[in-house]
Amino acid sequence: MIDAEYVLPLRWDDDDDDADADGALSELAAYLQVLSALIDVTVVDGSAPAAFARHASAFPAAVRHLPVEPRPGRNGKVAGVMTGVRASRHERIVLGDDDVRYDASALATVVDLLGVADVVTPQNFFAPLPWHARWDTARILLNRALAHDYPGTLALRRSALPEEGYDGDVLFENLELIRTVRAAGGTHLAADDCLVARRPPSAAHFLRQRVRQAYDSFAQPGRLAAELLILPVVLVLAVRAPRWLPALGAVAVAAAEAGRRRGDGVRHGGRRTRRAFPATSALWAPLWLLERGVCAWIAVGLRLRGGVRYSDGRLAHAGNSLRALRARYQ
Repeated sequence: MIDAEYVLPLRWDDDDDDADADGALSELAAYLQVLSALIDVTVVDGSAPAAFARHASAFPAAVRHLPVEPRPGRNGKVAGVMTGVRASRHERIVLGDDDVRYDASALATVVDLLGVADVVTPQNFFAPLPWHARWDTARILLNRALAHDYPGTLALRRSALPEEGYDGDVLFENLELIRTVRAAGGTHLAADDCLVARRPPSAAHFLRQRVRQAYDSFAQPGRLAAELLILPVVLVLAVRAPRWLPALGAVAVAAAEAGRRRGDGVRHGGRRTRRAFPATSALWAPLWLLERGVCAWIAVGLRLRGGVRYSDGRLAHAGNSLRALRARYQ
């Protein structure tokens, strides 16, 4: 057994008895069965009572299944994460969303890397790859080209996170957790060549997330400014110099391809990045950039109206700056 805890925050309020929900629950339970043979597993479940009971019956006996402890803040996932962190039986913790699927090699790798850093972010890739997952893979590749991607999973040392945890009123909670650890004196390692599979959402869920993901950029003002420039630049070129639009698209594809080839080795996790990201992935980059250019402006409009919808309310704040957090913890 790996000397660490796997914490999965879960909330399936729409879990019912239809075939899709039953299939998703069975698939998750099968994953947890394999995982619990490798590592101690805790599922922190914020689902409605009927769904919570169904999950308890479906999950393997080796999986610890806990309710969410009440915590200030409107981002329910933060409460789930902090419940799991505080209940952890180990110093080293792997956090994974319900769509994340580790294999044994990647799991051992992220835990081992906690020997050199306090928080480790591996690289997600979608498997399988329906059209909308290919579209969103372009985002991953462009992030890799410019810096690094923020996955739906990370590993951390429990002692590196302040006792009070991290802000529960922000939208981009993964980035907030990483920044909080860094602000408190910890170190972050982006293991871009440690590849962890992620199940894609439904196409309908993907479409609902477009503006919400764009809103995350308020936590990264430089990125937001660049995204807000996309639409004006495209419109100006379309009117005044349309012959340059193909060149602009080619630059986007080239940048995505550079992200695809980055870290193309087997140092972490045993899988080459170009096998995880098919050769056609970079071709979706112009479409993703155009989408983000439109959604960034919609996100600005939502900010003026009080924030993006989250659960049964709105969240206005995407995340705290590292400078603000350092002033709080140092």
